[in-house]
Amino acid sequence: MNRLEAETRWAWERLRQRLKRTLRLGRQELPTDTPDLCRHVRELRDLPAPMRDGVRLFANVYLPGDDVTDRPSSFPTILIRMPYGKDEAYCYMPAHGRFWARRGYACVVQDVRGRFRSGGAFEPYTNEAADGWDTLEWVAAQPWCNGDIGMTGESYYGSTQWAVAALGHPNLRCLAPGDVHPDRYTNVHEGGALSLATAAVWHFEMNHRRYLNHYRFDPWHMPLESTDEAAGRRSLWYQNLIAHPSRDEFWDTAVQHIRFEDVTVPMLHWSGWYDVHTNGAIDGWSRVCERSRDPETRRRQHLMLGAGDHELTPELEGVAGRTPVPGLGFTHDRVCRFMDHYLKDGDNGVGDEPRVRYYLTGADQWRSTDTWPPPEATCVELFLMGGGSAAADQAGGRLSASAIDESAPDHYRYDPSDPAAPWLGRNVWQMAKTMGDRRQHEARSDVLVYTGEKQAAALDLVGPVAVTLFAVSSVRDTDFTACLVDVFPDGYAQLVREGIVRARYRESERAPLPIEPGRVYEYSIDLGSVAYRVLADHCLRIEISSSSFDRWDRNLNGGGVFGSETEPVVAQQTVFHDRGHPSRVRLTVLPADRDQVGVTACAPK
Repeated sequence: MNRLEAETRWAWERLRQRLKRTLRLGRQELPTDTPDLCRHVRELRDLPAPMRDGVRLFANVYLPGDDVTDRPSSFPTILIRMPYGKDEAYCYMPAHGRFWARRGYACVVQDVRGRFRSGGAFEPYTNEAADGWDTLEWVAAQPWCNGDIGMTGESYYGSTQWAVAALGHPNLRCLAPGDVHPDRYTNVHEGGALSLATAAVWHFEMNHRRYLNHYRFDPWHMPLESTDEAAGRRSLWYQNLIAHPSRDEFWDTAVQHIRFEDVTVPMLHWSGWYDVHTNGAIDGWSRVCERSRDPETRRRQHLMLGAGDHELTPELEGVAGRTPVPGLGFTHDRVCRFMDHYLKDGDNGVGDEPRVRYYLTGADQWRSTDTWPPPEATCVELFLMGGGSAAADQAGGRLSASAIDESAPDHYRYDPSDPAAPWLGRNVWQMAKTMGDRRQHEARSDVLVYTGEKQAAALDLVGPVAVTLFAVSSVRDTDFTACLVDVFPDGYAQLVREGIVRARYRESERAPLPIEPGRVYEYSIDLGSVAYRVLADHCLRIEISSSSFDRWDRNLNGGGVFGSETEPVVAQQTVFHDRGHPSRVRLTVLPADRDQVGVTACAPK
């Protein structure tokens, strides 16, 4: 959009936020099914917490009112450290504070260093360990805190929890980080591609005490390295993303790292199937379970996977895409149950339950298991068969249980000047709400589609999904994307999961290696995990393309210095699916469902 339109939209957004803050924030409540212990809440505003370097960070504190039964003089305390404004309409922190106070907790909501009311300069992730420790010290010394502290929050304020997870603070009893990846590199670069609409824009708009105008960030701008300046402000944090596309020494030494082996607190790792960081919750949980030196800590790692996105829109809308989720419930209630167990010694069964709870989208069921994926799940494969271009042939290609296909390979032309752009203009943070019908996207000539037979009965996909692709490109570097899609009986195509691989990172995130034009390479595209029921009369579909703009940046195909390229190069792409090059999708299904896709189990990977 042009500069005038960007400024106009930004002015309207700020006005809306101001009106929400003035008219709604004092009355807004979190959706909940958990009964209140009291209705009245006492609020203490702008309390300063001193950091070791003299900087003061400011917090609002919410306390149960006098109508709480047998009101004690101090309370177990929930700490939320976040950069989005404790008094702002976005994230509506006063509603969070009231939620916790009405359930018998003191709740502290703090602006992190350099954001909004707090002093100092904001440097993402850099100060959160030291500031987190000092804040815990301050909270524990307050008369309204009984000495037992838990932390919660998602996204960046999940990262503020990971920053203190391994420090061993004596008052920190438990953590509940949501929608966050503890690995900062993976958080920013997925499959080697830059998460443009999420991480890149975030690192630009947060480069100020308040927010910068994110509408001025033009995803089409070239070169990438000057996109921040073109938007009006150079951002060192954004520049670091562009300067370090590989997992190099910057990611090894200059950013927050987690010593998983030293984690000793119970944790509830949570996310949703439509969040951009679902893999992060699973990865964080599994790393602590595998690496913590303390067996009891490993046992007390909980994983909760719902059907939410980054903004929890399904909990408010009642649907994820086109799929109703009436039994999903509310994330904050499930976090509260976890806190009741570890902060109040509540005998609510949390400690005796299996470590993993997941929501099976499409079946409207919560299920439990002690491992992920569930131990009874098995791996199956479906193979891509020829004729993949839906633009040339509306039938497209097929997904089949047979690996025998001697048809000619499929071809498409990837032009970075006109990339497949299913996310352009849509909010990726609200994926479950904004993803829409993919049929128009699938009709493009640069998108190959491969569709399976109609399901005779429901099929439960529960676990990792990955695509193996044998492909040739005419350039020295390019991207390949893969999407798992649920096709409804009326043709509506709904995204289930998607992934990307940048060709030069096909073997290593640390050592980029150009490809040889005209040579066949095998690519592995990780689509992450799912828990999704494909209903009877629905079909599974795989889409193959070379972009999913602007969720990820465009590969300009030049194979030059990342971020500095300006001239797009058209690539001729070829996808093979013959006996010697069996392109395929690997699914994880429950045993009773294996026969529904007509395949036998494959070796675990």
